[in-house]
Amino acid sequence: MGIESYEIGSSIDDDPCEDEHVQIVHSLPYYLMELIAAGASTTVSKTAVAPLERVKILLETRAEGFHSIGVYGSLKKIVKNEGLKGLYKANGVCIIRMLPHSIFHYMTYEQYRGFLQYKWPRVGQGPMLDILAGSAASATAFLCTYPLDLARAKYAYQVLDRRQSSIDSRRCIHSGLPAHRGITDIFRTVYKQAGMSGFYRGVGPTLGGILPYNVLKFYSHEELKRWVPNEDQSSIPLNLACGTLAALFGQTVMYPLDVVRRQMQIVPTLAIGLTSFDVVSRRLHFHGRRPADAENVTQTS
Repeated sequence: MGIESYEIGSSIDDDPCEDEHVQIVHSLPYYLMELIAAGASTTVSKTAVAPLERVKILLETRAEGFHSIGVYGSLKKIVKNEGLKGLYKANGVCIIRMLPHSIFHYMTYEQYRGFLQYKWPRVGQGPMLDILAGSAASATAFLCTYPLDLARAKYAYQVLDRRQSSIDSRRCIHSGLPAHRGITDIFRTVYKQAGMSGFYRGVGPTLGGILPYNVLKFYSHEELKRWVPNEDQSSIPLNLACGTLAALFGQTVMYPLDVVRRQMQIVPTLAIGLTSFDVVSRRLHFHGRRPADAENVTQTS
């Protein structure tokens, strides 16, 4: 028995196929393995929540016939009009966007970290350095991939009736506007209407929320970990729970900026020619500028 166990164990350890696979994996550069892992996890997570993400866009923009029926009612209405595949509309664009986003973030994080250490040595090696470098890297990645985010939002916003036969005559059921025939058509339309600046409509609220979100997330995570007993500090489930709650808190506090971003990206009657303050003031019924004044404002983010 002892000899058989040893031989079996030896044959498993010396499996040439397994050794070959391990060698291939370990021969890859570390950054490439990180990007592959990030891409795979992003694909799975984004696909899993794609139906809720699409409903979120429709509710944030107060799409007619959707904002009053809630999440479940919106899901049913999408399936009724576009079928099950309608729940995953624009998910492919979201996944494609995340790969260059991860690359830009990875490439610029260390650069910003070194720059901050060189220019402001007093920042030191503490958490503030990571927060500032991470926020700058996130902002760079968002700027480089923002047109894809805008196109994805516009494409997910339109809900079509699959019973309409002619593709050219299809219209969005809640806005009545002609339907975009794809991402290329969205890029063409945005450029024709507003030029290059049109691809960055709503980027201001996005950039403005990155640093506060990271600060809130970090300090709430540290505060939550203080409640974890010392013997459980290395517990993976507890650390995941603390990270999830911290991210949830940060996103909840900064969520109004996400609503403003979607409004400025999609709703033409509300966002064109308005600044972020105009959108917020209208949503919260503040006394803002008169419409005549707002029309004179150059289209900004």
